[in-house]
Amino acid sequence: MDIPRPEQRKRRLTRRWIIGSGVALLLALATAGLAKLEPAPLAVSRASIWTERVREGEMLLQVRGTGTLVPREIRWIAAQTEARVERIVVPWGETFDMNRVESALAAKRFVAVTVAHSETSTGVISDVRAVAELAHRHGAFALVDSVSGAGGAEITVDGWGLDFMLTGSQKALALPAGLAFAVASSEYVERAKKVRNRGFYFDVLQYEAFAQKNQTPSTPATSLLYALEAQMGDIGREGIERRWDRHIAMRETTLDWVHATAARRDIDLKVLAPEGIRSPTVSVIMLPKGLATKEVREAITARGYTVGGGYGQLSETSFRIGHMGDHTVEGVKRCLQVCETAIAELAERKRLVRV
Repeated sequence: MDIPRPEQRKRRLTRRWIIGSGVALLLALATAGLAKLEPAPLAVSRASIWTERVREGEMLLQVRGTGTLVPREIRWIAAQTEARVERIVVPWGETFDMNRVESALAAKRFVAVTVAHSETSTGVISDVRAVAELAHRHGAFALVDSVSGAGGAEITVDGWGLDFMLTGSQKALALPAGLAFAVASSEYVERAKKVRNRGFYFDVLQYEAFAQKNQTPSTPATSLLYALEAQMGDIGREGIERRWDRHIAMRETTLDWVHATAARRDIDLKVLAPEGIRSPTVSVIMLPKGLATKEVREAITARGYTVGGGYGQLSETSFRIGHMGDHTVEGVKRCLQVCETAIAELAERKRLVRV
C-alpha cells in the first residue's frame, strides 16, 4: 500500500480543516539551524516571505495596532529591498477605521497591505476580510498575520480572498513551538517569480518546487510533523466550526469572570479590548491601580497556574489569559478561580477598592 508521508498528509489536513484553502502553496517552515542566521527566526521568516513580492521603490502599507509584535522586523526587511513602508497605527486595544485604510490606499499606489488578524499583545481581533476587499479594490495584495488566530478564530483564506496568510504551531494549534505555516495564492507565487533577491532559506519559489515533489528544501522537523498529523486528526474529529465556537465560549467565560470578579471584589478589573473586537484566543486583563503584574503572576504561579504577562507599555499593568488551543471552558474556569483568589488576597492586603 502506498502510505503518504507525514508532510503529504499534514498538507492536506491543514488545508481542509484549519485554513479552508486549496490555493497554490502551503508551507511548513521548521526553525532549523540555518534560520539562526536571522536575528529572530519566526518573526523574520514572516517578514521576509511577506516582502518577497515587494520590489525596489514599491510601497507596502502596514495596518497595525500599537501593540503588534513584528512591525520593526517587517520594516527592516522591506528596507533591505529598498521598498518603502507606510503605516496606519491605532492605540493599544483598538482597531483601525476602514475609511482611513481606504483613504490611504486611494491616495497612493501600494503593492501590498499587511495586517494582523489576532493581536497576541492586546487581545484585539481585526476584520482582515474587509481589509483584503479594500486592498484588492485598489490593486494591492492582502498579507495576513494570524499567528494567534488560525485554529482558534475563524479565518478562510480562499473565501476571504487572502493572498498570503501565516501562523505558528505553538498558539491556537496547540503544538510544540518550532513550525511556522504559510499559505500563498497562485497570484502571490507568480509575483514572487518577478522579484530578485528573495533570499534562500525562506524563498517561496524554492518551497513551491520542493512541494511539487512532496519534499522540503532542507531537513524537516519530522517529529513535529508527526505531532502535527496527530493534532490535525483531533481537530478534524472536533470539527473546525465547533473549535471556533469553543474558543468563543472560552472568551465569553473570561469576560463574564472579569465583570463578576470586579463586582464581587469591588476592584477595578477589566478587559483591554472593547466589545466587538475581542479575540477568541487571548484576553488582556487590566489590573487595578496598585497591583503590579509581577506580583499577581507570582501569586497565580504559586497556586499551580501560569498566565502570560502584559506586553510593552502594558507589561506592568496587565496579564494575559491564552484561552486557546486544546483548553476547555471548564479548564479556563479553574484557572480563573485561582486568578481571582490571588488577586483578591493581594488587593485585600493592600486595601484596594474600586475608585
